[in-house]
Amino acid sequence: APPAVPGVAAEPPRAQPPAREEDFYCVKWISWKGERTPVVTQSENGPCPLLAIINILLLQWKASGVKLPPQKEVITAEELMAHLGNCILATQPRDTSEGLQLNFQQNINDTMTVLPKLSTGLDVNVRFTGVSDFEYTPECIVFDLLNIPLYHGWLVDPQSPEQVQAVGKLSYNQLVEKIITCKQASDSSLVSEGLVAEQFLESTASQLTFHGLCELTARAREGELGVFFRNNHFSTMIKHKVRPQTPAGTPGWPSALTVPCPSSPQGHLYLLVTDQGFLQEEGVVWESLHSVDGDSCFCDTEFHLSHAPGKEGATAASPDHRLQQSQVDQDYMVALSLQQGQEVPSVLSDLELARQLQHEEYQQHHPHPQPGPSQPLPAQVGGRAARERRQRRKSDLDCALL
Repeated sequence: APPAVPGVAAEPPRAQPPAREEDFYCVKWISWKGERTPVVTQSENGPCPLLAIINILLLQWKASGVKLPPQKEVITAEELMAHLGNCILATQPRDTSEGLQLNFQQNINDTMTVLPKLSTGLDVNVRFTGVSDFEYTPECIVFDLLNIPLYHGWLVDPQSPEQVQAVGKLSYNQLVEKIITCKQASDSSLVSEGLVAEQFLESTASQLTFHGLCELTARAREGELGVFFRNNHFSTMIKHKVRPQTPAGTPGWPSALTVPCPSSPQGHLYLLVTDQGFLQEEGVVWESLHSVDGDSCFCDTEFHLSHAPGKEGATAASPDHRLQQSQVDQDYMVALSLQQGQEVPSVLSDLELARQLQHEEYQQHHPHPQPGPSQPLPAQVGGRAARERRQRRKSDLDCALL
């Protein structure tokens, strides 16, 4: 139980209300880094930062020590709080100096006050200057103690000087107050600045900008697990770089390519899928974060693109099929980057373009049955993006692909 707060009268004991349905969470078991690992899901799309934090601790259980019984299928909010509390208490500094111990005790007291809010939502106030910039509130202490990074992608574009001037270093709450004040001002310049700020909030209502997505991709470290905040929702996020192998002799690809195929040099961002609707879908674990308009794709635990949920054969595949699927994944993610206008080194783009051309030529000479309307292949999207890229770079190419 949280310690008593000085100066606050203790409340008389009250009967506990019956447990609500949302106080129980279904557990999904996945294969993560060779280990059978639990992931906590939710039935409703709510803020619930508790799940975002606890899933990070479960995915990195070797460091956090948080594990669930092998047969665990349902877990309560109280159990999750207990695991989280144990992790926080384990952060006690080894230094026994009085100053550090008092500071740690104060942090623990602040954290215990915040913990009950984790299952409903935390008060976080973003600043539009950086992906890690938040107005510091007592709720942030949980992330600090557990050393879990908290990110957002709602940034003002530095190439828009009017918006930079209007938004400045203000937080969201401060910017809303500024807009109200400027609308009531008699100075026309202040009124205009308030309108620019208001237009920024309206045009970025998704709370993710292209500049923010680029900064987020650059800031996150390879393999880093963090919490991503957007639209009052907290998600577990990871940055991963796909590195499929393409040995010589693979049908449809140049026989000389025997080296690993690098993806985008900055890797890609993925959000953990915690929707209870995918509880039985082992091939749906991650959702890509590559677009500001919500366009995304599902991936399995190895970050390979998933087939349509519920289709037979989605998880069972031959080695050759998995090898080809890895290449499709690679081409698709590069195509997504190109669609968003991200910078990709020219050598890498030409290499991927050559593979795409070879693949299209192979498909023309070796047609395969087309998938049904309920199961579109990601390669179709990748092919369209590759053709668009080919049109844009036609004048830059100094060689012909035969």
